[in-house]
Amino acid sequence: MRQAHSVADVRAAEQALMAKVPDGALMQRAAAGLASVCAGLLGHVYGSRVVVLTGTGDNGGDALYAGARLAARGASVVAIAAGSRLHEGGEAALRACGGTVVPAAPTPPATAGRDTGERDTGRNDSAAAGGGVGSDAGRAIAAADLVIDGLLGIGGHGGLREPAATLAALTEQARQDGAVVVAVDLPSGIDADTGEVSGTAVQSDVTVSFGTIKPGLLIDPGASQAGLTELVDIGLGPYLGMPAVRSLQADDVGTLLPQPVAESDKYRRGVLGLVAGSDQYTGAAVLSCGGAVRGGAGMVRFVSAEIAVGVVRQHWAEAVLTTYDPQHAGDAVKAAGRVQAWTAGPGIGTGPEAEDVLSAVLASDVPVLVDADGLTVLARHRELLRRDAPVLITPHAGELARLLDADRADIEARRLYYVRSAAAKLGVTVLLKGSTTVIATPDAGQPVLVNSTGTSWLATAGSGDVLSGLAGALLAQGLDTAQAAAAAAYLHGLAGRLAARDAPIAASDVLEAIPAAIRVTADDS
Repeated sequence: MRQAHSVADVRAAEQALMAKVPDGALMQRAAAGLASVCAGLLGHVYGSRVVVLTGTGDNGGDALYAGARLAARGASVVAIAAGSRLHEGGEAALRACGGTVVPAAPTPPATAGRDTGERDTGRNDSAAAGGGVGSDAGRAIAAADLVIDGLLGIGGHGGLREPAATLAALTEQARQDGAVVVAVDLPSGIDADTGEVSGTAVQSDVTVSFGTIKPGLLIDPGASQAGLTELVDIGLGPYLGMPAVRSLQADDVGTLLPQPVAESDKYRRGVLGLVAGSDQYTGAAVLSCGGAVRGGAGMVRFVSAEIAVGVVRQHWAEAVLTTYDPQHAGDAVKAAGRVQAWTAGPGIGTGPEAEDVLSAVLASDVPVLVDADGLTVLARHRELLRRDAPVLITPHAGELARLLDADRADIEARRLYYVRSAAAKLGVTVLLKGSTTVIATPDAGQPVLVNSTGTSWLATAGSGDVLSGLAGALLAQGLDTAQAAAAAAYLHGLAGRLAARDAPIAASDVLEAIPAAIRVTADDS
């Protein structure tokens, strides 16, 4: 399991550890780990061209000391100072090893001998890089094999200001031209606690995080800026408390998944009630039912309109079917029989029939997952969520925007904030789908869960229906809402990867790959 801790907890752990080790020991540990990662990325350190972007804080010190280590191994290292001062020890170490330091801003030319009364503009032939960055700095970045971003630390907030913003732009151009960009602790311009990006930020290929992963490295948009994350142990572990964010790995999911035993039968395996599809949307019925079957439910009791029931009968002979009367749709929920959990919403429509059947499902005393059309109904009838049994909702940003009366773009930019807010406001577990799947429960003291699998090829019609059936099956098998959401998201994302293999896929391909994804987690657990 990958765990991420808040900035406040990291600061407290650092203070506790620094009280027990020699002065500067943590920075040297961080610099050694950073230099090791950089050397591995370079392959051949001797003769390589390395640029260190450094601000005034400790991240700049880490970067300078790492640059000194690389210079000592024969790299040509140039540090570009974005601020008015540098970490003194780091700068001295770099210079002692043969590295050089240049200011980000151009140096004004001498004004002696002028008698015209004109003011010096501060520009000369070395100020060609733009944005207040001198061409000495610009040329160094353009020629670099590797750029170390030490501009800002974990306490930085908001987008980069000049000259850091221009340095980030020049670094991105160098990256596009083949340079490798390594961020110190996190890419500058990203909020360490949330992953929010307000304005310009550095795009890194690799981020070297010290002591613990920071939440912003796991949650988009920050996660996309961070590239691959390498964790360097500097000894903080014993001093860190509860993580703010957790990301389940294959062995964690394998441990969660229920395994049948000799005494198992279809009822002990878990019975899922599924309300999905309609006369118009039969595909959602087939896909969500398939997700439940492939997800290990011992039985699926499927409830829907007549045409949808007929289509499901053709695809999933295992399902136990109940057809509802459009005038009394809710009665079919009770008629379906006893279940351990319900999934409701995919393709049910948003009219009176959908309201009737969803009301009946939420009136039950078992866990309920609500997705898709069911969420649209909930946006009009939030009072349906007033129940004692747990609820899991699985919205994308647009659906959550309707539930919270919020802006979709703002939700996508502030995923962690909104998933926590929704869980607290609605009193339910929320799985927010998107570029990063984020899961929060109403208990603010519990870590947020983030999924680490997935592929852009999952952005296809019906993919969410498969997920809702899969998560519902895990609820029926006894997992709590957060566990079911996290395990389902992991398996769904992994199944998408296995099915796609860098090619377009359909939701039915994801469905077929679920057993293979489960086998992967079983092998790792």
